[in-house]
Amino acid sequence: MKEMKARTLISSLLSASLIMAAAACSDDDAPKTSPYEWGNQGSVKTCDHILFNADGSENENGTVIGNGDQEFVFTGNQTLKKGVYELKGWVYVGAGATLTIEPGTVIRGDKETQASLIVEPGGKLYAEGTATEPIVFTSEQAKGQRKPGDWGGLIICGKARNNQGVLGQQIEGGPRTKHGGTDDNDNSGVLRYVRVEFAGYPFQKDKEINGITFGSVGSGTTVDHVQVSYSNDDSYEWFGGSVNCRYLVAYNGWDDEFDTDNGFSGKVQFCLSIRDPRIADTSQSNGFESDNCADGSLVEPFTSAVFSNVTFIGPLGRDANFSNDASYINGGSYNPNNGSALGKFQAAMQIRRSSRLNCFNSVAIGYPIGLIIDGEKGNTVESAKNGQIGLQNVWFAGMGITGSDANKVYDDVLYDARNKAVIDANQESYSSTFFKAQSGNRVMPNIADLLLSDPRHIGVNYLPTASSPLLNAASFSNPLLASWFEQVSYIGAFGSSDNWLDGWTNFDPQNTDY
Repeated sequence: MKEMKARTLISSLLSASLIMAAAACSDDDAPKTSPYEWGNQGSVKTCDHILFNADGSENENGTVIGNGDQEFVFTGNQTLKKGVYELKGWVYVGAGATLTIEPGTVIRGDKETQASLIVEPGGKLYAEGTATEPIVFTSEQAKGQRKPGDWGGLIICGKARNNQGVLGQQIEGGPRTKHGGTDDNDNSGVLRYVRVEFAGYPFQKDKEINGITFGSVGSGTTVDHVQVSYSNDDSYEWFGGSVNCRYLVAYNGWDDEFDTDNGFSGKVQFCLSIRDPRIADTSQSNGFESDNCADGSLVEPFTSAVFSNVTFIGPLGRDANFSNDASYINGGSYNPNNGSALGKFQAAMQIRRSSRLNCFNSVAIGYPIGLIIDGEKGNTVESAKNGQIGLQNVWFAGMGITGSDANKVYDDVLYDARNKAVIDANQESYSSTFFKAQSGNRVMPNIADLLLSDPRHIGVNYLPTASSPLLNAASFSNPLLASWFEQVSYIGAFGSSDNWLDGWTNFDPQNTDY
């Protein structure tokens, strides 16, 4: 009898356990969570998890990146599964942390908090999309209502050298992060098949967050197949570092396309830059803007990046009726009215403040000025005369003037930038003289002579046709091109095909469903 009662009791307990387990398994509303480990770095909260619910509560399957604070430090190792997420505040990937993002993921930046993803020195971001499933960072606004500066941007910082010292420079734009070290081979992760759209917030005057900012990023980092569209400041800016990059697209940005500063020494190949002729910055928008440092000091390492196979399409390349003044440059429907100010277009290439930038096998079309070697600060002119600036096999087409010797001077005359005075109005600028004297350079008055087409219906001719003189015109004889660069036969970003744009690029992000 006792044995029977015991069996009955055991049976009842087992049944109850099974019922409770079944109930627990059927509770779909309960988030799956593991313990979140919290800490502090000063007044900023840290956590080993990066995903939360909209109200900031813990949920490892949540769809919000960051806990909602303006600043938040992620300290763990986590993978974002393919999906759609909202980025809130300045989310730091701290030293020792690793964030991996799966292909096809969309991350929408919060406008109110100027949301930004910031990889700090020692942190790693593995954002590796594919040609068919790119990773997209974009605006949270509805399609048709997106504007430059809808969110902050993507910032990656490392431990490579810059000319401001080890952790001696705070990254531009407002976040706390300092960058720089002694390891030029430092690895900050992978950025591949990635788009960044409608970013670039003007946090303070001259302290804007760019579309993508690189701070002392080392050559161990992989960067290729990246498109920045409608940035509210520069599309790309490098502060020091040695990272090498391939297949970059800058589309309809606000300020400069490729800005190099503070000793950036990396190699960059295959870049397409296309401007909206009605968007230009108050500081004067350029294709290249290159400084060694803000005051032009002769500090090492020098900005000595090497670019090859760049195609710049300036405002006159989009509209033959372009006028470089406020009557034309009004931002159109893309003026964010958030502190950004409109101005003028300036040069395809502005090299200044002791920079030693190099560019080869490239074509620039339709800027008011082709080249400015600016001698106002530093020794840029002396460097050019000493052969420390290489601009070879570079073609200009449809420029207003070939060269100018100073910022905001739109006359091709010999000019003293330091003293702001014309030396000889009857002589062309030193910049023009220098450009024309370099091996393989050409100045073509007519854009049409390049024989370009627009196979993707972007609204601008950019691709060489079979008869284009850009084909079979490249040269890789300069020693700076001896390693890493792919030795192609053409000048500009493309040969007779633009297939590296296939699948992952988007030239109409305003009307894309995210």
